[in-house]
Amino acid sequence: MRLLRPSLPFAALVLASMMAFGLAGHFAAEAVIRHQQAHQLNELTEVVLRRSELAVDFAAGSLDELARRNFASCEPAALQAIRLHVYQRSAIKDVRLVKPDGSVICSAYSETLEFDKGWVDRRDMLPSRDKTLSLFRVEQFGGDALGVLRDVDGSSALAAIVGVNASLFDIMPAELRAHSQVILALSNGEKLGEFRTDAGKSLPAPISFKRTSARLPLHTTIQLEHAVLSSWNNEAYWPMLAVALGLGAIFGILLARSRRMEGPVADLDRALTAGEFKPYYQPVFDLRTGRIKGCEILARWLRRDGSIVPPMNFIPLAESSGRIQAMTWQILGTALTELRPLLRADKNFKLSLNVVPKHLLSAGFVETLRRTVLTARISARQIVVEITERDELDDLARAASIVAELRDRGFRVAIDDVGVGHSGLSRLKGLGADTIKIDKFFVDTITVDASTTTIVEMLVALAKDLNMSVVAEGIETEEQLRALLASGVEEGQGYLVAPPLPAAKFNELVESRRAAQSGAATSGTTTLVA
Repeated sequence: MRLLRPSLPFAALVLASMMAFGLAGHFAAEAVIRHQQAHQLNELTEVVLRRSELAVDFAAGSLDELARRNFASCEPAALQAIRLHVYQRSAIKDVRLVKPDGSVICSAYSETLEFDKGWVDRRDMLPSRDKTLSLFRVEQFGGDALGVLRDVDGSSALAAIVGVNASLFDIMPAELRAHSQVILALSNGEKLGEFRTDAGKSLPAPISFKRTSARLPLHTTIQLEHAVLSSWNNEAYWPMLAVALGLGAIFGILLARSRRMEGPVADLDRALTAGEFKPYYQPVFDLRTGRIKGCEILARWLRRDGSIVPPMNFIPLAESSGRIQAMTWQILGTALTELRPLLRADKNFKLSLNVVPKHLLSAGFVETLRRTVLTARISARQIVVEITERDELDDLARAASIVAELRDRGFRVAIDDVGVGHSGLSRLKGLGADTIKIDKFFVDTITVDASTTTIVEMLVALAKDLNMSVVAEGIETEEQLRALLASGVEEGQGYLVAPPLPAAKFNELVESRRAAQSGAATSGTTTLVA
């Protein structure tokens, strides 16, 4: 009996802990699943808004180019040039010269005027944050279009008629498509377009997710049946409940050890002191020849026991705790040492470094970067500073000044995550970077979604207008590579060539590629990418 008595309170404590944690796990799982669902739907709404902003930016850039070339007139030669411009940009249906009050003077394709059901007065057009740019709905017999007006001078303006293709908004997961609708509208409530599989069916008790543009009079809405959320993406419920029960069973042990646990930030500090953060390298390659032209540095945490911590498990904490700056300098220093022979042997080889906006805007960033690269005896023109667009730049003017200083000192600057981040392409122009990197989101869908091809072509055309190069991220298949090439993209990175590699394996890959391509050149054969 003496042996049984101690086990009864222990068993009761474990059972009580499991019941308490199980109940808490139930509510937590429900909350996490609902939060994740809301997060995913908010992200989808944000993607629709970014796509819409991109279409407006594309149209505005086209109008700016026409104005710069003095084609804002009704002269036959000017109209012929405008027609060619429209022909080369399939997203734009027509370009019209209008008076200050908004009335049409002439049109590149005058026959499109016959399809107008009406034309709004200038007073009804909605200004953007850039006061010279206005948006309005163009009612046409074949469906509504989006009007984008840019003031040229005090006596005239140019207006682009942009087709609103419903397929651009076909982004809902398969299990939600029949129970949802995606809507694009102006800030005054006028609907520009929507996507739903059953236009005649109303949604019972819909729940809405909305996003409003900070710089354009646009907002997007996703509506879906509330009941469908109970069965969508809820696979995590039972695993989370099982984890909660397990935590309840070992709660006593965890509590006993809690006083010795210092927290994850302390782990980061120890790892920084021990130099456990290491650079891995993902090749940037020429899409046509497969030649490796550079690489991007990606952080990995290599613990002393040999385990590798993936970046998603420590990068967010490093950013929020302010450790990302020290980590960035540590990884760059290691990378410059490991790749010095390659960088010095090939002066055209580029090494890309990710920098968050807060780090870019910090005091002494440019000088520290210059000193680090100079100490390693590497040319500044071989270093590319990648500014992630997922975090918003709070001070665009200061950021543009820093980018200009970087470029003056020989460094190159790229904007990462273009198309899904915070900045519009008009802000990219103001930032003055050298390169845009197309987000993996678009690469994943370019072979299955025609609207993605349109967006990538817009990005390439706008980059060309801004004298910027384009790099596509996350290329995994030959089909994606061919689609990107057809859209005008010339450089990329992704698992099609290699995942991020440690220095030794990366150098081996570069040498083997060059040897293979040299042999192919000698024999007169063509080198394949993969």
